[in-house]
Amino acid sequence: MIIAIDGPAAVGTGTLARGLAARFNLAHLDSGLLYRAVAARVLAAEGDGSDPDQAEKAARTVTVESLSEPGLRSERVGRVASKVAVHPAVRQTLLGRQREFARRPPGETAGAVLDGRDIGTVVLPNADVKFFLTGPLNVRLARRVKELRARGERFIQARVEQDMRERDQRDRSRAAAPLAAATDAHVIDTTELDAEAVLETACRLVRSSPRTSRTKVRRVSGAPSDTAQKVRSQESP
Repeated sequence: MIIAIDGPAAVGTGTLARGLAARFNLAHLDSGLLYRAVAARVLAAEGDGSDPDQAEKAARTVTVESLSEPGLRSERVGRVASKVAVHPAVRQTLLGRQREFARRPPGETAGAVLDGRDIGTVVLPNADVKFFLTGPLNVRLARRVKELRARGERFIQARVEQDMRERDQRDRSRAAAPLAAATDAHVIDTTELDAEAVLETACRLVRSSPRTSRTKVRRVSGAPSDTAQKVRSQESP
C-alpha cells in the first residue's frame, strides 16, 4: 500500500504521515527533509540556495540516510530548503530517491507513506490513496510557533510569518512541480481539526478505499461523525 500526502508548510502532513505509518505498518519518508538536507549542504558551502548548479551538486550527495543529520528542522535550513526546491534539476535528482523508497520500503512493512508538496501529483501519481491537507496561514502559523517553542528555538513571530508566506508563494508558483492537490486526492481542511481527528478521518478513508481493500490493515476506531463533514473527497473522472 502506498499513501501520498501533500500540503503547505505547517499544515500537519508529517504528523498525519507518522500516524498512518504507525496504524498501517508503513515505512515513512518525509520528503521535505531531503530538501532540507540539500539546503544544509548549500549553507555549509556558504550558499543561499539561489545557485541551481550548487544546489544540484548538493542534491546528488543526499540519501535517505542523510535525513538523520542534526539541525535539519531549523528555521534557517527551512528557508533555504524552499529556495533549492524551486530548481528543476534538484527536484529531478531527488525524485528517484523518493520513488525508490516507495518501491522498496525498508524493513518488514506493508508499504510506504510519503509526505511533501508534490507526492500525489508528480512523485507517486499512482499512489493507492492520496491526501491533500489545507489550512489558513494564521492557523498554520500558530502551529509552527508552538512547534518552535517546544523545540526551544529562538524566533521572531513576524519573521516566521513572512517566511511562511514566501514559502507558500514559492511552492505554489514554481514551474517545476508546484504545490497542488491531485485530482483524485482526499482534501482535508485541518482548520478546526486536531491531529487525532485528522488521523482518524484519514484512517477511515484508507480503509474504505477500493485500492486498499485487498491489503490487510489494523482495525482502528472510526472518526467522529462531525469530522466527516469537514472532508471533501475529490474523485478522479
